[in-house]
Amino acid sequence: MLRRLSEDQPEEFSFSNRNLKWAKAQLKKYPKGRQASAVIPLLWRAQEQEGWLSKPAIEFVANFLDMPYIRVLEVATFYFMFHLKPVGSKAHFQVCGTTPCMLRGSEALIDVCKSRINGKQHSLSADGTMSWEEVECLGGCANSPLVQVGSDYFEDLDKDSFEKLISDIEGDKSPVPGSRIGRFSSEPSNTTEKYGRRKLSNENASIERYRD
Repeated sequence: MLRRLSEDQPEEFSFSNRNLKWAKAQLKKYPKGRQASAVIPLLWRAQEQEGWLSKPAIEFVANFLDMPYIRVLEVATFYFMFHLKPVGSKAHFQVCGTTPCMLRGSEALIDVCKSRINGKQHSLSADGTMSWEEVECLGGCANSPLVQVGSDYFEDLDKDSFEKLISDIEGDKSPVPGSRIGRFSSEPSNTTEKYGRRKLSNENASIERYRD
């Protein structure tokens, strides 16, 4: 799929003081001369700051890492995790449309996006708070269909639970990521009640966010 930068671009971009400090710390993780390895986390941080990846943001990251602009542009346009045009101010829904999700109902989720947000993907809702797109495999096939919002996965969705997710975000609530049928991880759904509440680690972020 051909992905292009937005025609509307800001004049400039720079990291906030906090993000600049963070970015400099990232470079220390890599051997000298290998700073290009930080390109994905830096692009992600730029997107988190701006909401999307603008041309000035891509150029800033390229200069920061001493990389040719075209190499950073190649990364930004290759991965669907990077938004190349403005997205909803509250949420941008990335709906997986690959075969496992499609077989388990992702088309119904796309229909919800069309009716609740905008008939066309990559387009803002009337109030500018929501947007959506269909993406390739998100890697959560066992818990399909699923939707990604920012860094969070919302899994085992159907039309009703997805409608509720959108309504919660519209109402400025913070829905807990994860399964919508009570699964703890990716165990078979018929064992969820038996095994789903066993806490395995205090260091696993997804487990820490699980709520009874």
